[in-house]
Amino acid sequence: MKLPPSRGNGPLGIAAFIAIPLFFSALMASSLAIEKPRLVQWRDGSVLHTVYHDPSASNELRIWLWALLPPLLLVLAGWIATRLPYGFSVACVAAIADAMATVHKTATWAAHHTHRFPQGVDLIPHANISNRYDPGEWEGQARQTALSLQHWTIGIALAAMLVMTALAVRRRLGARRIAASYGQLEGIHAPDATEPGLN
Repeated sequence: MKLPPSRGNGPLGIAAFIAIPLFFSALMASSLAIEKPRLVQWRDGSVLHTVYHDPSASNELRIWLWALLPPLLLVLAGWIATRLPYGFSVACVAAIADAMATVHKTATWAAHHTHRFPQGVDLIPHANISNRYDPGEWEGQARQTALSLQHWTIGIALAAMLVMTALAVRRRLGARRIAASYGQLEGIHAPDATEPGLN
């Protein structure tokens, strides 16, 4: 099956550009959704002791891989849009949909992350003077960062669509003006240099 010919790389370019803030938004969202500490637990009689350690390397790898998924999907959509009519707008709409889908459950993920890190994300108890983050504090900041980056992603996509629409309208109006001005010109010719005949 032969693909339609490319109509230009504009959609791919804007998709790759918008993928940058989208990636960081996805990184915050995937951290809230996936990150969890390593637990070491043991019993001392009837008392269960729990010590929290930093997340494992495999857990960190999963966070980064999931964060890469939304921008890669956007770049793929941009590549497909290079072969579609109005591909630039298609890529921008895909970016908006991707950004909204990336953060749609951050409130739930933040609550679950807080439950997984009951001492705070720095794993230091609240009573310790070295504590930097109380439970839920980092989660709230991470969620606000993800939402802010989502707004930037959507804003860039809307601004790009607006600029391209304005350029298209300007191009059409300019073409109409040129066509109208050519229609008003009368024929111009050189003066006849041939002497009239003697009859």
